[in-house]
Amino acid sequence: MCNPLKIIVPYKFKARSYQQNIFKQVGSDIHKLKRGVAVWHRRSGKDKTFLNFDIREMHYRIGAYYYIFPTLTQGRKIIWDGIDRDGFKFMDHFPREMVQSKNKSDMQVKLKNGSIFQIVGTDHLDSIIGTNPVGVIFSEYSLQNPIAWDFIRPILSENGGWALFNYTFRGKNHGWDLYEMARQNDKWYCELLTVTDTKREDGTPVISSEAIDEERQAGMDEDLINQEYYCDPSATDKGAFYSDQLKWIDENNRVREVNYEPDLLVMTFWDIGRTDYNSIWFTQKAGEEIRIIDFYQNHNKGIDHYIDFILGEKNTDGRRVGGLPYKKYKHWAPHDIKVTEYTSNQSRIEYARLNGVDFNVVPDISIQDGIDAGRRVLKYCYFDNKIGKRTSDNGEHGVNFGLNALRSYRKLFDEKRKTYKDIPHHDWASHPADAFRYLSIGIAVSYGVPGVRIQAF
Repeated sequence: MCNPLKIIVPYKFKARSYQQNIFKQVGSDIHKLKRGVAVWHRRSGKDKTFLNFDIREMHYRIGAYYYIFPTLTQGRKIIWDGIDRDGFKFMDHFPREMVQSKNKSDMQVKLKNGSIFQIVGTDHLDSIIGTNPVGVIFSEYSLQNPIAWDFIRPILSENGGWALFNYTFRGKNHGWDLYEMARQNDKWYCELLTVTDTKREDGTPVISSEAIDEERQAGMDEDLINQEYYCDPSATDKGAFYSDQLKWIDENNRVREVNYEPDLLVMTFWDIGRTDYNSIWFTQKAGEEIRIIDFYQNHNKGIDHYIDFILGEKNTDGRRVGGLPYKKYKHWAPHDIKVTEYTSNQSRIEYARLNGVDFNVVPDISIQDGIDAGRRVLKYCYFDNKIGKRTSDNGEHGVNFGLNALRSYRKLFDEKRKTYKDIPHHDWASHPADAFRYLSIGIAVSYGVPGVRIQAF
C-alpha cells in the first residue's frame, strides 16, 4: 500500500520572523482575528507573504478567496506573472498536486478541495458585486477605491470571513484612516514595519541603510524614501496633484468641525455622470473662507436621482418631501450639462431647470489650469470632519470620502521613463477631483481668487 503524499503549506515558503505574526494571529480559526492591517515598507515581502497566507487559508476553510489590487494589470504583474529575487514564480507556491485547474485569463486557481483563488482589480468593481468570498486581501489598499471594502465588508461579517490589508501610506488618505482605526481597535490586527523593524534570519536588515543611501545617491527623492522605507504618512507624495496643499491643510488644522450656516448660500459643484460616478461638493463662502460642508457621490443614476436627493422626492401632489436641510442654493456643472439626451430630445440643463435645479455652467478651461486653480483655492478651504456621514451611511459619501479622493488624485506614471506625467491617472479619485476642479473654477469666477485667472476656451 502506497503512503499518501504529504505536502506542507505554506509550500516552498518560510516566513521571516517579522512575517510570522500574520500567520499566528489572523485567519479562519475561531480563536483568531478576522481583520488586519499591515503597513510594511517597500521590499519587505508583502505580497509573497500574503499570498502564502491565502494559500494556507484555502486549505483550512473551503471557499472563495480574493486577492485585490488597485488594477487587474497590477495583479497580473505582481502575483500571476510575479517572480521573486531567486527566480521562483509566485504562483508556484500553489502545490501542483493540490491544483485542479488554472485559468490564466481570469487569473483564477481552483483547488481539488473546492477552494477558489482569484486576482481582482478595484478598477473592475462590478466583478465582485454579488459574490461571496470568505477571505480577502487588499494589496496596496492606500491606492485602491475604498468603496470595494464597503461592498465586501457585510459579506464577510455575515459568513465569518476575514480581510487583510497590506500597503504603504500614500499621505493621510483612507489607508491612514484605516490604520488609525485598527491601531485603536483590539478586534483588528495592526502593525507598522519600517526598515528599522525588519531583519533576515541572520539578523541583518532586509533593507540596509547603505542600500537606502545608494537609492538616495541615485536620485531617489527624500520624501519618497520616507514614504516607501519609513512609512511616513506626512511625506509629500510626488505623484499626487494636491500633496503639498493638503499637507498644509493638515498642518494648519483646516480639517475640523465646519457647521452649516442657514443664512449663507450653499453652492454645489457637480461632475456629471450616469453609468460613471456623479460627484457633488457642497460649499459655503464666508468672507475668504471656503467651507466644505458636504459631499455626495453615486453611479448608475439619472440626474433626477441627484435632484431628488438634494431637494426631496415629489409626492402625489407635486410637492417635494425630504431632501437635504439646506435652504438657499446655487448650482454649478461642467459644460457637458448642455448635452441633449437622445431619449428625451432635451438637454440635461433644461431638464434640471424644469425640476428645480438651475445650473450655472463652469467655464471650459484646460484640466491643468483647473488643477492649478484647485491648488490656490485649497489655501482658503476648511473641510468638515464630523464623525458619520451626513448624506449617507453606505461609505461612498461624506466630506471625508471626497477629501480622501483629493489626497489620492494622482498623475499618470510613465512606466518607460519611470516618471510622472502632468496628466491625471483615471481611477476612483478622478470624479470627486473633477468636481473639485469645477468648484475651484466656479469660486474663482464668482468671487475671485488671488493668482487664479480664468480664460475660457
